[in-house]
Amino acid sequence: MQMLDPDLLRTFLAFAESGSLAHAATVVGRTPSAVTAQMQRLETVIGEALLAPSGRGRVLTSAGEDVVVQARKILDAHRDAWLSLKGARTDGRVSLGCTQDFADSTLPMLLQQFARAHPRVRLDLRVGRSRELVSQYDQGAVDVMIVMRQSGAVDEAAVLSEPMVWLCASPDVMPVDEHLPLAVLDPPCGFRSAAIDALEVSDRPYRIAATSPSLSGLRAAVRAGIAVTARTTRFVGDGVAIAPERLALPALPDAEFSLRLKRNAEKAAATLADLLADGLSKTVAMP
Repeated sequence: MQMLDPDLLRTFLAFAESGSLAHAATVVGRTPSAVTAQMQRLETVIGEALLAPSGRGRVLTSAGEDVVVQARKILDAHRDAWLSLKGARTDGRVSLGCTQDFADSTLPMLLQQFARAHPRVRLDLRVGRSRELVSQYDQGAVDVMIVMRQSGAVDEAAVLSEPMVWLCASPDVMPVDEHLPLAVLDPPCGFRSAAIDALEVSDRPYRIAATSPSLSGLRAAVRAGIAVTARTTRFVGDGVAIAPERLALPALPDAEFSLRLKRNAEKAAATLADLLADGLSKTVAMP
């Protein structure tokens, strides 16, 4: 019996969760041709086709959908075993700072896994905007940090890349207006800059209809139907949806988040950083 290589399963899940071989290559840090070769190797081991042509891309076959379920179970078991072996006798305190984007989506599941394997470690969780978190990190108050990326750093443990999308309250709520109403965070904000740049490059008239210092305020403005905004699909839900094509909004760049680990960090902090780098890179939120 052949064993299933966890690396092949990670790459396969990266494709399944993004729907794109190119994005999967970015997630796992390989070239698209290497990802294709990995998919072919996995199909050989499984003995069935896992991907089928669909237009210019690929989709999962019924066998591929079954493998997704089993791959998640296998990789979760690998992660739990790894965490338990590293953390059972570890104690101390770890301070994690992250933006609301992750705190409201995948982060709770990963923190649960970390806490279960590190019952003696106290977790200090700080959720805020990137600028505030970077300041706290620079002052030594944060051990592990996930913030919007501005530039590379020597202590950068991983780069998480996710597509930006236009969002609104509902496909039926937002009217087509001569000047697009836009909701943004107070500056500085990478999403604000990307949205405005995209609109100006495309010569799309817009107006700032709502501003807020927090994501909760931004969500309230979008849910009220006051304006559209630009975030990742992690912001979808609770009255926020992907903006309809009839708005003819310009393309947005990918959002990059930096996962940084304090130099000379304790073992528990390094373990948490590894867990987040692995878990978050495979859980791009999809609409």
